[in-house]
Amino acid sequence: MSLLAITNLSLSVHAAGILKDVSLSIDPGQIVAVTGESGSGKSMTALAVMQLLPNGARTAGSVLLDGKELLDRPEAEMCALRGASIGMVFQEPMTALNPVKTIGDQVMETILIHKAMPKDQAQDRAREVLTRVGLPPDKFPLGRYPHELSGGQRQRVVIAMAIALRPRLLIADEPTTALDVTTQAQILDLLKGLVSEYGMGLLMITHDLAVVAGMADRIVVMRRGEVVETGPTRHLLANMRHPYTRMLFEASSHQVSLPDATGRAPLLALNGVVRDYRLPRTKLFGDPGHHRAVDNVSFTLNRGERLGLVGESGCGKSTLTRAILGLEDVQQGQILLDGQPVFAGHRPNLEVRRKMQVVFQDPFGSFNPRHRVARLITEPFHLLQAPPTGSERQDRIAEMLTAVGLTPEDAGKYIHEFSGGQRQRIAIARALITRPQLILFDEAVSALDVSVRAQILDLLAELCAAYDLTYLFISHDLSVVRTITDRVMVMRAGRIVEQGETEQVFSDPQHPYTRALIAAAPRLPDFGRGAA
Repeated sequence: MSLLAITNLSLSVHAAGILKDVSLSIDPGQIVAVTGESGSGKSMTALAVMQLLPNGARTAGSVLLDGKELLDRPEAEMCALRGASIGMVFQEPMTALNPVKTIGDQVMETILIHKAMPKDQAQDRAREVLTRVGLPPDKFPLGRYPHELSGGQRQRVVIAMAIALRPRLLIADEPTTALDVTTQAQILDLLKGLVSEYGMGLLMITHDLAVVAGMADRIVVMRRGEVVETGPTRHLLANMRHPYTRMLFEASSHQVSLPDATGRAPLLALNGVVRDYRLPRTKLFGDPGHHRAVDNVSFTLNRGERLGLVGESGCGKSTLTRAILGLEDVQQGQILLDGQPVFAGHRPNLEVRRKMQVVFQDPFGSFNPRHRVARLITEPFHLLQAPPTGSERQDRIAEMLTAVGLTPEDAGKYIHEFSGGQRQRIAIARALITRPQLILFDEAVSALDVSVRAQILDLLAELCAAYDLTYLFISHDLSVVRTITDRVMVMRAGRIVEQGETEQVFSDPQHPYTRALIAAAPRLPDFGRGAA
């Protein structure tokens, strides 16, 4: 008998159909991956299993756990199952954790709510599971708070909470999307080890086919609330029958053709840049320590060149980005744009700031939802001494929206009326509207589906040809950096440990850290490429 058997599951919320006749099964010790784009119904399938559905939801079909129906279970019985028989790992660990409770208390909470054991035994179990997920109490005391941990360490705490009572079924909803490649590899190895060790079934939800290919026993491909293809991983990827599956596979390995870089005149130059942060005092009259986030960084970015910056979380990428944008001063060194310093007397040089724009990771979070697109994309005009007005302003808005694949009519809409990919196009339009000399892309495609990501990368290639863009592309996704940059820099612990032509660095990495990053990146299998 299967551990989990979903048969002809349909779900509607009020009048909107969400799922239609979804069927899948998971055996003990088996990993089943559900993949598809945003809105395909992956997460709603998992929430239907947990019976964590919104008001107005109506279900039909069957969801059996160990042969027992879940859809008609009363809430009190589902509360007894959640955490004990079914564990869940969510995508964003910081929102899944309580910031004012210690990690020990949060792992113990599941145990104590289910009254599985006394408090002293629950504390021992918390130490045991935290050690199992790679957070031994001698290095990570139970009294630590979530903000004192890195993103990967917080995700390990969430996994420890989910497995504290050793559930039969573990659901992991995009558990590695926001993590860098080495941390992602560690989390995936941890999940595989838990399945093997505890014999639990794992329902893995992800849009990353490279992750799926190296981890899952079976794949379920969903589109618009329906299962369009399913089968054993190796067989399905070698014999993809549905056009949607082939599209996902091709988009995962999408390559763009950048136009040749133009001039070689320097635009951005960093010389010996150092950025320190003051640490809290450990003694009443002791000197505060300092953490060096950026350590003697020097490089040059030429006009018309596309430069990549890669490295793990905490390596200093974001700190360096803020310094280049003039948002944070540096203790040593100099940052020059077009020969002018970004800081003038420890104050941002607004003349230089006008020549730069940035595209952020989360487009929705970077926009005011109460303003229309026309106002949102013209926000950078406040930097200009003589911003365009009247028909010139309207023409510039129409030109930028058209350039990023939207229409001038979209200027009158609100940001919630667009998909994630369209929002990122609007963010790019906002960055382009002042015709900046330099654009910084900060993880600009990491939160997007593979097909939308491919469209945005194609758009960047087109914009490079049309506007001769110069940009610094910061990302932890090595496959994206490889296709969208001319040169790449690898950053570790605040230092640039390797840099060079992108293809040369990826084909023949010299530094051990670069080799470790490339080895940790998930890859699509070769047997699927021929079928695609």
